[in-house]
Amino acid sequence: MALAGFSGVLTEDVTLPGGPRIDAENSVIALARQGVRSSVVRLPPTVHSHGRYGFVSGLIEISRATGTSGHLGDGSNRWPSADTRDIARLYRLALESAPAGVRLHAVAEEGIPLLEIARTIARRLNLPVAGITAENTEKHFGFLTDFVGLDNPVSSRRTRDALNWTPSHPGLIADLEQDPDLAPTAP
Repeated sequence: MALAGFSGVLTEDVTLPGGPRIDAENSVIALARQGVRSSVVRLPPTVHSHGRYGFVSGLIEISRATGTSGHLGDGSNRWPSADTRDIARLYRLALESAPAGVRLHAVAEEGIPLLEIARTIARRLNLPVAGITAENTEKHFGFLTDFVGLDNPVSSRRTRDALNWTPSHPGLIADLEQDPDLAPTAP
């Protein structure tokens, strides 16, 4: 399932005319026409560091509660990610030097297959990994049902080039692998 009907890798110039959060983004970008050096930083669904993983934290809790680390279908749908410290540096660069009216992507990893995320969670929690069928999606994923099937690869190439931004902190999988608190829970 593609994000907001888009397919392929999303770039900084992909826009929507309106909707939740989009209206605010478009208003900020429109300020550039009034001489305001405004920009928007778009965040991925898996902002991570220090034991917090965005939507993946929800997957971890669901896995602990159900005893299974799940993915929808074959798990090939992708989620982009970035470490909070790399994002903080991007915000600073945006404040200091972003051109007026630009959209920036705070994305270090373009898209990690949900199957890889589910396998990592399963390994860390010593749980089985399983494909969840469409009819069981809501039962298994609960509040993440609307997001778990999204294929949302996102490029940050223009952001990197415009602001000379190079993410340098661990990726999502590496962050999950080294988290001492991500361990099996006692029965």
